[in-house]
Order: sequence, then structure tokens, then C-alpha cells
Amino acid sequence: MILDETYTLSDGVTIPKLGLGTWRIDDAKVAQAVRDAIRIGYRHIDTAQAYGNERGVGEGVRTSGVARDEIFVTTKVAAEIKDYESAQASIDGSLRTLGLEHVDLMIIHSPQPWASFRDGDHRFEGNLEVWRALEDAQRAGKLRAIGVSNFEKADLDNIIENGSVKPAVNQILAHVGNTPFDLIDHARRNDILVEAYSPVAHGNLLRNSDLAAMADRYDVSMPQLCIRYCLQLGLLPLPKTANPDHMRSNSTLDFKISVTDMETLKSADSIKGYGDADHFPVFGIRY
Repeated sequence: MILDETYTLSDGVTIPKLGLGTWRIDDAKVAQAVRDAIRIGYRHIDTAQAYGNERGVGEGVRTSGVARDEIFVTTKVAAEIKDYESAQASIDGSLRTLGLEHVDLMIIHSPQPWASFRDGDHRFEGNLEVWRALEDAQRAGKLRAIGVSNFEKADLDNIIENGSVKPAVNQILAHVGNTPFDLIDHARRNDILVEAYSPVAHGNLLRNSDLAAMADRYDVSMPQLCIRYCLQLGLLPLPKTANPDHMRSNSTLDFKISVTDMETLKSADSIKGYGDADHFPVFGIRY
């Protein structure tokens, strides 16, 4: 069962192969979503300072009835923070808000502030300052593993070449129709696990008739096919849902996509826009 399987990060920390994403789940509702997921068997919960729901995620973890050391919790330093002192304060702030003594994985949410995302300025110095704060927090036992998100090759190389610890993960947008293979390969060469957020393209892939036909052949749902695709690429998918039925379905992945079908999925047409998720309100930008 996929919920029992793990990857081992470069620092030796084990991380469940499938996680629950919590973006756009309201803080007042996310505790129940987390409890439902843990009851179903999930042991990996992903949140962020920018999501505004760390409090509820922490409540769900603490009231789940499962021992804390059996649950892997990820959060993210806000993208706008690019100095050591602010990063240090934000790490401690997340721990207080979550109500947890440690976080299993904390990552830099973006190399640029969201209002300036992909503006050509990599903020190398600022990201190294945040990385230094993460390294210090890891040494202090506040964080078990540290990583990054939305980092391109140059951003990764800046941390790899100048930091004391290499990133354990790079969490990126990756799904059928948008799989950045060069970036994934670069991460893999550096022993960095790639996590795939929005593996169903914010639901946009559910309208793809070719994908629907392939899912029918395997007698699975389209989200199941998309999540399985990511897993067979060696990625760690983070499907978001607050619906327990969807949580169960997303974790029922006891099938394998054939080599031929994987090649078809890898060469699928690029996704052009994400409908009502094309604008990320929490980030205030358009991707």
C-alpha cells in the first residue's frame, strides 16, 4: 500500500511517498481534513506559512490519536522572507502556530517573493541567508530536514555550492502536461528528491478526454492515473483534498502504468492555463 511506502532523503530522514496537500483548505476546516487523512492512513501532511492554515494543521496532527513521531509534517518559509533574522523568526513562528516541538521538513517556498515570481532576479544572497537560518534550526533540532520549492537549476546550484547542507527536496509544479524533466534530472543527480504539488493540474486534467480514456482502460480514476504517473517518475505527489472519499481514492494505487502509456503521458501536450486556479490568490500572482 502506497501509504506505507517511503523515500529516504539525502540526510537519512525517511519521508512517506504520498502526502496530503492543504493549499486552499481553510484554517477552520483543515484540522478535520488532517484528522480524516491520518485516520485513512496518511502520514505526510504539507502546509505553508502562506496558506494561513498552520494552526489548523497542527491541531489536526495533535488531536489525530497517532503519535507525533509517526506523522511527517512539512511547512514553508514565506517567499517574501529573504534575510536571516526574519527567516529565524518565521521558523520559530511556524513552530508556535503549529503547536509542535519540531517540523519534519521546512522549505523555502520560492526563490522570489510571489509578487516578483520569475522576474529574472534569483535573490541568491537572500536565499542563502534564509538557508543559513534553516541550517541553524536543523542543527538545533527544530527541523529534521530542510529543502526548497519552485527552485530552478541556478537557484539549486546556489544552495548546493554555497550552503553547508544540500536541499533534501525541491517541491515543484509537476503533472501530466507539465513535467520539467531537465530540472527533475538535475535534482536527481544531486540526490534531491522532487515533490510534485498539484499532480492533477488543479483539476484541469479532469477535462482531458484522452486521459479519461486511458484511466478507463486501467479501471481507475483520472486523479489516480495522474498520481501514479508522478510516482512512477520517482516523484513525491502531494494531491490536495479535504474530501475523505477522495483521500481514499488518491491513495488506492495498486496498479502500474505500462511503459508505452508512460511515454504517452510524458509527451502529453502542455497545459495552457488552470481555469479558476490560474490565479493563485494566496500568492497574488499569475503563473
